[in-house]
Amino acid sequence: MTTRRIRGAAAAVVLAGAAGACSAPGGGGADGGAATDAVVIGVPTEPDTLSPLLGYGKDGNSKIFDGLLARDAEMGLKPALAKALPEVTDGGRTYTYTLREGVKFSDGEPLTADDVVFTYRTVLDEKTNNTAKSELDVIKSVRADGDDKVVFTLDHPYAAFAARTVLPVVPEHVAGDQDPNTGSFNTEPIGTGPYVLTGWSKGEKLTFKANPDYWGGAPKVKKLTMAIIADDDVRATRLRSGDLDGATLPPNLAATFKSDDDKKTYRATSYDFRAVTLPTGNPVTGDTAIRRALDLAVDRDAMVDKILDGAGRPAYGPLPLDDPWFAKDVERPQNLTEAGKILDAAGWKPGANGIRAKDGRPARFTLYYPSGDKVRQDHALAYASDAKKAGIDVRVESATWEVIEPRMKHDAVLAGFGSTGDPDFGLYTLLHSSLAGDGFNNMAHYDDPAVDKALDTGRRAQDTVDRKAAYDDLQRALVKNPGYTFLTHIDHLYVLADRWQGLTTQTEPHEHGFASGPWWNVEDWQPRA
Repeated sequence: MTTRRIRGAAAAVVLAGAAGACSAPGGGGADGGAATDAVVIGVPTEPDTLSPLLGYGKDGNSKIFDGLLARDAEMGLKPALAKALPEVTDGGRTYTYTLREGVKFSDGEPLTADDVVFTYRTVLDEKTNNTAKSELDVIKSVRADGDDKVVFTLDHPYAAFAARTVLPVVPEHVAGDQDPNTGSFNTEPIGTGPYVLTGWSKGEKLTFKANPDYWGGAPKVKKLTMAIIADDDVRATRLRSGDLDGATLPPNLAATFKSDDDKKTYRATSYDFRAVTLPTGNPVTGDTAIRRALDLAVDRDAMVDKILDGAGRPAYGPLPLDDPWFAKDVERPQNLTEAGKILDAAGWKPGANGIRAKDGRPARFTLYYPSGDKVRQDHALAYASDAKKAGIDVRVESATWEVIEPRMKHDAVLAGFGSTGDPDFGLYTLLHSSLAGDGFNNMAHYDDPAVDKALDTGRRAQDTVDRKAAYDDLQRALVKNPGYTFLTHIDHLYVLADRWQGLTTQTEPHEHGFASGPWWNVEDWQPRA
């Protein structure tokens, strides 16, 4: 899970019985013929909401909505609803956007600056249940300057602010009369994007049709279906049978399609990492010596090789090895000898059964992973095996998120996180003490003054050198006091029927499949001649 909840709530429901839920690829009719202008994609999860006011699409790539800005294939910022990148004045405290002319919502109403102002003010409203609102806390005010200009005034300069304005814009004339937390807009959205939602069968599929009046040009893919299939094996089976045009798959299943001439595999690098949360409220996982020992006990390289089949990298913190913000001096190999010394010095002594104990308390805790997620299951089992070599007993259990959520404060979770665009985006919500226990923010209830200071400096500093120094300090502090055991950064794999051209991948966040993937730019795909 990430700071915005893309939950596996439907994950437990969609099993083999969902295999007949969608029509043939491309939405073919009863005769079985597949339409050439339609695509059916299999993904493991669905959003809780389709409203940007509650966090949907906050990092871009929503097919229903657009932000003021968007990202290109290289993750650079480009104009979307704004006609150009913002004008930045007042030492980085004022951002002015001029809107693109002639943009309309899918109901025919024109986009105005008031819609942008409404969107941001509603997200920031304390009554709105958006767990990502802290990412926009820097906004002091947002106002319209006529129909086509929007002016943001910030409390302080924030180098990453422009990247936050990929947030989708919603129509005030529709959402303004509703409660943002419970209104029908959450499931019946209207936006300016390339596609329009035509149906949502919870736990089964979402269907979209191309917006013929899209300001960027009418898409060639006229119908898009996202089939919600939690089970990896079922997704692979449906793809192989021709029931899907494409799917997100774990490495072992993606590899089974290598010899299929009519399918192509896409591999996207990502900021998506797997980590074990170590709650401070648990007397075992809250012990710094236990945390440091676990960090040294894990064999990250083996996890990449055996679980990910090489499609990933070891994770020594929340930032990937190849990220320019990564602190090179925090790489560390498995070291069971050093782990044992740390535990001995802290009073965790080996018992007759090989499990350490301190003051009569065994070094034992439960680690949950979400049911049906084979990659997380394998990580959890490997982690438990490595921990046992250090004398720590990790009891692995699977459960639905409904079971896991109430236990997150005291029990460890094999979690997934990672945001693209700027280090502030993923690190602040993962680690800052002010967000401890705020939904899926800071799940470990981590509290380290040095880390908080580095996060605040990284968020406020304008100079890149100062920001880099702050994030280097943060990563080193995490080695001394790890609130999570970081395991691997995962490459995302997708297999698709080779019927379209123009498919590319971006560097992706944790949340992928539904918005990220080769279909991030499906509106630009062209049929093969």
